[in-house]
Amino acid sequence: MENFIVSARKYRPQQFDTVVGQSHITDTLEHAIGENQLAQALLFCGPRGVGKTTCARILARKINEKDGSVSEDGFAYNIYELDAASNNSVDDIRELIDQVRFAPQVGKYKVYIIDEVHMLSSAAFNAFLKTLEEPPAHAIFILATTEKHKIIPTILSRCQIYDFKRIVIEDIQVHLRNIAQKENILYEDDALYLIAQKADGALRDALSIFDRLSTFSQKNITLAKAAEVLNILDYDQYLNIVDLAKENKIPEVLFAFNEIVKKGFDPHIFIAGLGNHFRDLMMAQNARTIELIEVGERTRLKFVEQGQKWNAQQLIDAVEICNHADINYKNSKNPRLTVEIALMQLSSLTANLGDTKKKSS
Repeated sequence: MENFIVSARKYRPQQFDTVVGQSHITDTLEHAIGENQLAQALLFCGPRGVGKTTCARILARKINEKDGSVSEDGFAYNIYELDAASNNSVDDIRELIDQVRFAPQVGKYKVYIIDEVHMLSSAAFNAFLKTLEEPPAHAIFILATTEKHKIIPTILSRCQIYDFKRIVIEDIQVHLRNIAQKENILYEDDALYLIAQKADGALRDALSIFDRLSTFSQKNITLAKAAEVLNILDYDQYLNIVDLAKENKIPEVLFAFNEIVKKGFDPHIFIAGLGNHFRDLMMAQNARTIELIEVGERTRLKFVEQGQKWNAQQLIDAVEICNHADINYKNSKNPRLTVEIALMQLSSLTANLGDTKKKSS
């Protein structure tokens, strides 16, 4: 049986122009290499799964290519990787410092990539200070960390700092779409959007979810299957409940809520999500704010259609009702009843409007 390679490894970028969502860093590094203005100590910071180690490896290989220390089969000689999570003692750093003294046998530079550098002990940091401040001419250090605040200021002041940002949902969605096409996987765009949203800016997380969904759905990723695997409430559930509430169908709304609870969803998460749904309907009523709704294109059209059925004041009242239930949920002796009362109030919003009209006439 052929070994399965996860997408995060199979599609790890090999060039700067294929790195997703970090052009502000990749362009700077390309120019620095081209103009020979690369610092000898660089610190890559940012959340997990956004491309820090990938960019460090590409940069190290580019430096090697420039000074001719890459073999004919593409092997780069002068790249040394150290995982500071498992090699974090002062002895490990002293061993590294001893290695740094020697010039490379081939080419001009030795490149040292130290991953998870915040895991180094304080003694190891202090042992590293002098080498980092005045490194030998042939040494370049690339440090990578997810927790910049744990690195001592004396290290920070000796490095050129590059802050990686969370990757935006649209960029992750485009990347997943490209991989799906290469792997002949059928997909719904809204499902890929949901994966990108769940990944919270980390491309590696998105690719892990994508692999899991691809296996589960037998290479046909739909929004319903994505919602099932990720254990999140499908937009259609909220759309359905809001439609029932609009028609004042209190029993049906309570029954739909019961079905959601039976599937194992937390009522607290449900009511917070419903409040967010009403907020999205408010955004959908104005052409200028539609872009503020973080959903896929097809789902966005459903939001616009549903938003037209409510007036602005009703939606404001609905958001307040959900928000009130959300705040009171934890302090309530009967939390489920708190949500059910909110649902009954939501289902009475349009009915109350009719009653007040009758009274005023």
